[in-house]
Amino acid sequence: MTLLVSLALAPAAVAAPNPSPTPAAPAEGGKNELLDDAIERTSRAFVEAKNAAADAKKKQDALGKELVRLDVRRAALVPQVAEIARHNYMNGRLGPVLMMLNSRDSNDFLARAETLDMLNSLDNAQLTELAENQRRANEAKAQLDLEVKREQAQLTVMAKQKADVEKAFKLAGGKTVNGNVYANLPTARQSPRSADGSFPPQSCNVDDPTTNGCITARTLFALKETQRLGYKRFVSCHRDGGPFEHPKGRACDFSVFKTNDFGSGDAQGGDRFYGNNLAAFLVKNADKLGILYVIWYRQVWLPSTGNWKPYSGVGGDPSSDHTNHVHLSLL
Repeated sequence: MTLLVSLALAPAAVAAPNPSPTPAAPAEGGKNELLDDAIERTSRAFVEAKNAAADAKKKQDALGKELVRLDVRRAALVPQVAEIARHNYMNGRLGPVLMMLNSRDSNDFLARAETLDMLNSLDNAQLTELAENQRRANEAKAQLDLEVKREQAQLTVMAKQKADVEKAFKLAGGKTVNGNVYANLPTARQSPRSADGSFPPQSCNVDDPTTNGCITARTLFALKETQRLGYKRFVSCHRDGGPFEHPKGRACDFSVFKTNDFGSGDAQGGDRFYGNNLAAFLVKNADKLGILYVIWYRQVWLPSTGNWKPYSGVGGDPSSDHTNHVHLSLL
C-alpha cells in the first residue's frame, strides 16, 4: 500500500494515551543543509504570504460591501438634494421672506419661522450626509486599490517560494510525487492567530508534556488537538540538539508503533497505515494548526508545493528517513 493510496482511508485504531513524560527521541540524523534550509525558509515565507493574501482578500470583500452600501444610500440622497437645489432656484431668497410676511398673526409668524428652521436643518443634514457619503466612498475605493495591490504582491511572493523549493528538490535529485493528499479525516480546531490571520512568532516557554523541555503554545495546541482526535501513540517533542525545530520547541515526533518508543525498523502493516493517516490528518489541518511541514516515510509535505516530495535523511536509517515516526514542524 503506497502512501498516497492509504492516505485516502480512515484513521486506524489508536492505542492508549502516552505514559509519563520521557526524554526518548528518534535520532533523525544530521541536517541536509541544501534541502532542509530551503524547506524551512520557503515554507515559512509561503505561509506568511498566503495568510497576508487571505487577509487582503477578506478586506477587499468587506470594502466591496461597504461601497455597495454607500452607493445605495447615495442613490437615495441624490434625488433629495436635487429637489432641494430646484426648490432654492425656483424660490430664491424671497420665498421664505414672503412666507413670513404673509403670516396672519404673531403666532402664525412664529409657527412659520419654526417650520422654515426645521426645513433648513433637514436640507443641511441631507447635503452634509451626501458629502460625507462621497468622502467615505473615495476612502474605501483608495483602500480597496491598496488591498488589491497587497494581495497581488503576496501572490508573487508565494510563486517565488514555490519555485525556490522546487529548485532545491531538483538540485537534491528528488522528483515530485504526483497527486495531492485527499483524506476523510477529522478537522482540528483553529489554532489562535493574530487579527490579520497570521501566526506570530512564539518562544519556547511552555512545559512540554512529552519531555522535560519546553515547547511553544502553538506546538502544545497542535499536540493536544492531534491526540484529542485519536492519534494517541507515543510522541516526543523537545530536544536540546539535533536538526529541525525540536530545540526551538516547534516540532514533535509521533511514533507509529504501539510500543512506548520509536521501534527498531520501518513501519509495516497497521503501523504504517496509522502513520499514513496521521500524516494525512496533519496535512488536511495545516492551515488550522500553523504547520511548517510534515515528514513521513521518506517523503515531505510542504505548504508551498501542496504535495508530497521524496525526502531521505542523512543517516539512511528508519529515524533519519522517518519510516518509524511522523515528524511535525510548526511556524
